[in-house]
Amino acid sequence: MSKSRIRELFSDSLVYGLSSVVARFINYLLVPFYTLYFDPAEYGIIGLIYAAIVFLNVIYTFGMESAYIRYAGQKAEDAKRVFVTAQIALLGVATALGALLYWLGGPFILPLMSLDFDGGASLFGMMLIILWLDALGIVPYAHLRIIRKSFTYAIIKLVNVVINVGLNLYLVISLGWGLEAILISNIIASGAALLMLMAVTLPMYKAAPDLAVLKTALVFGLPYVPNGIGFAINEVLDRFFLVRLSPEQLASIYGTPYTGEEITGIYNACYKLAVFMLLTVQMFRLAWQPFFMRYSTDKDSPKMFARVFLYFNMVSAAVFIGIGVYAHQIVAIEVPFLGGTIIDSRYWAGLHIVPVLLMAYWFQGWFVNFSAGIFIKEQTIKFPRITLYGAIVTLAGNIFLVPILGMMGSALATLGCYALMSFFAWYYSNQVYPVKYPVKSVIFMMGWASLIVWAGYEFDGFFVNDSLTRVLLLLIGFAGIAAVWFSQKTEN
Repeated sequence: MSKSRIRELFSDSLVYGLSSVVARFINYLLVPFYTLYFDPAEYGIIGLIYAAIVFLNVIYTFGMESAYIRYAGQKAEDAKRVFVTAQIALLGVATALGALLYWLGGPFILPLMSLDFDGGASLFGMMLIILWLDALGIVPYAHLRIIRKSFTYAIIKLVNVVINVGLNLYLVISLGWGLEAILISNIIASGAALLMLMAVTLPMYKAAPDLAVLKTALVFGLPYVPNGIGFAINEVLDRFFLVRLSPEQLASIYGTPYTGEEITGIYNACYKLAVFMLLTVQMFRLAWQPFFMRYSTDKDSPKMFARVFLYFNMVSAAVFIGIGVYAHQIVAIEVPFLGGTIIDSRYWAGLHIVPVLLMAYWFQGWFVNFSAGIFIKEQTIKFPRITLYGAIVTLAGNIFLVPILGMMGSALATLGCYALMSFFAWYYSNQVYPVKYPVKSVIFMMGWASLIVWAGYEFDGFFVNDSLTRVLLLLIGFAGIAAVWFSQKTEN
């Protein structure tokens, strides 16, 4: 029974994953495009704008996605009331918050994104529109996941990305627009996706909102706000530290007269290579939450969850080794028609951070796995505490390491944060929903993968630069993963 259910999880993850892979691949075309048409300082400003979006999105959605999955997923007869209640709440909060931020928040937020009050106000307004549109799409997307309409979910995501990429290329290349083209393209793409989501979830609007449902949803969902803010701190706060490095600090670290905006842009571009691990975690998470809620009461679920954890880490190890060993080769791939590479050579100074960020996202995947028990037992109040610990590590790491190590300091702070968060998620989850996760075997797998990637970086330029040797490193790395799997299979 558990094998068939794991195949079900794999099937859903694959559909979400393929759609995300294709969407990310299409969207990733913007990275060579941006790094070719915008200099590192401009790309740094875009990174800061989207970092602000990540922060504000947590407040705009205030935990309604998780609340809807929790209560609509197990009480199908009440799903429409939960859906309508959540959507009306999101509409009210997003509208009020957007107006408040636009009229009162500009003087405080614009300087954080290295924008002035003349040209930056319009970009700030467009950023708020993106937040409003995305907030209204969060529950319809969650609904499609609950009812397992994964192909519909995938199509809408793909259409969103195609519109976004197409408009970016047209507005910048054909019309010669600047940074505003990026946000306008996002607005139109998000608006189109929202219209499609409303069309496919139209029957769900045929209900009246319920104040009691809203109270229940808020009690469950609001703990996700500090949790989400903690994740936002861990994901994007580093950009705001990097952009404020002084010329003296930058010269001491890099020996080159970079500006803070340029270093932020370089960091932001190289961070994109970690998207492959993030994608692995994302495709798993989208299928994982509805999956463990469906089978949370089954007797064999703890054993099944442990097996899922092992399989997830085998995939993560393969991604880590593949991207880590070939990072320099990947960024140098030429993109047809654009006349540039995956990441322009002006940004390659940050490639040394890639393995560290890949490992950080790997630990984020641990957190997603371990959060199942906390979620099932409705102990979501634990999440703010966990993310607080992670945020402290992120803040301390960026404060103390960035002035000394620059981009590497930010990457190490991110790694330390997610490693600590995964440990506490395991600890708290095991208290309320014990699962015998094969942690020791997976740690060995992590160490083995790190050794392989370290060898690729340490000896680059000597003999490992040869493509055959890189293939051998890849095979040796995969052999270690297979050995862990066989050892676990023997034990079970």
